[in-house]
Amino acid sequence: MQNRINELINVKIQLLNQLKESVYMKQVEEATECIVDCIKNGNKILLAGNGGSAADAQHFAGEIVGRFMMERKSIPALSLCVDPSVMTCIGNDYGYDMVFARQIEGIGQAGDVFVAISTSGNSENIIKAIEAAKEKKIKVVGFLGKGGGKIKDMCDYALVVPSDDTPRIQEVHTFSVHLMCEYIEKKIFT
Repeated sequence: MQNRINELINVKIQLLNQLKESVYMKQVEEATECIVDCIKNGNKILLAGNGGSAADAQHFAGEIVGRFMMERKSIPALSLCVDPSVMTCIGNDYGYDMVFARQIEGIGQAGDVFVAISTSGNSENIIKAIEAAKEKKIKVVGFLGKGGGKIKDMCDYALVVPSDDTPRIQEVHTFSVHLMCEYIEKKIFT
């Protein structure tokens, strides 16, 4: 077990070093600036993902609505993954591919930001949600992996973790969310 732990730590260190020397961190900064502008203009952040990415969407929303590192006013953010009545209604009536798009159609407004999370970059319901966001003039930040898939070119800001390993992709997504939350709080409240 100790050998596997050391191996995973080394893989993580290599990936973080790779990110540090790539364009990824600059893209995180640019995406965060977009979110800061959205908030300063009185708009909100909408987030969605499937499975672990749904948990990441909820985590990001919680850090934004609640607080991350400082006491401050709440920031409007909503994970589209959290209402089982809405999700099952849309899934039953329109199909699972529409569970996020339909919500964006209903509550999204021009000037909002949609954070689309997909480790594969190919989640069909995220693709449909991005299409709905684009129709409403909502900017899209994509947290992606595995080359970015189909979603990469659909995003205004595509944050593609250079890995095919889902757990490592998710770990970098969480790290990126924490960086973004800290940056958002400092830019808006200090």
